[in-house]
Amino acid sequence: MRRAIALRGRCAVALAGGQTPRPVYHRLAEEYGRSLPWSRIHLFWGDERYVPLDDPQSNYGMVRQTLLDRIPLPEENVHPMPTHISPPEEAARMYERTLRSFFGDAGSTFDLVLLGVGADGHTASLFPGSSALRERAHWVIATQAPVEPRMRLSLTLLAINAADQVMFLVSGAEKRPAMRMLLDDPQRARTLYPAAMVRPRGSVVWFVDRAALAESGYCLE
Repeated sequence: MRRAIALRGRCAVALAGGQTPRPVYHRLAEEYGRSLPWSRIHLFWGDERYVPLDDPQSNYGMVRQTLLDRIPLPEENVHPMPTHISPPEEAARMYERTLRSFFGDAGSTFDLVLLGVGADGHTASLFPGSSALRERAHWVIATQAPVEPRMRLSLTLLAINAADQVMFLVSGAEKRPAMRMLLDDPQRARTLYPAAMVRPRGSVVWFVDRAALAESGYCLE
């Protein structure tokens, strides 16, 4: 984040939802709440459940509790997905307009995208077999999840893969089968798992806990 600010004067981050990144956001607030130049950092979301922002299932709501309410980030630097707009397809179009206005004609999108991996290999709200994986024009789409709440908004692979850096946060024993294939047979994984289709123009860093890598034969640093 500091490097992006030094290079471009600002940093744009797409945040992950779910349970895994909670401790990351807590630590950012506790250890970097006063030391990072938050006025130059803009926060976006990689995906969102199509629920009100104050709903307990909202990714925005989780980030608000764990990070936003504890750091001096200007409200104008917070860019939640507009789940109050109906229908969801129009909400997706509105968020895409927000992104394209922010990034302009730059060849890249985000400086950093945080992502998780589901037990089924999904990432953001891009699920195996979804037509969203074939999207080649739009940065944001409305899509369906196999679990409730089914309606979601998500960045597409087009937007994610234009990022300068992607960081995956993976935790839990239920992720072992997906991680094993991602590591041992990446070519096959790219035909099955959306997470394996993330290939940004920049670098990818994986943060994986011991439970998700157990019995894989790989060592943790």
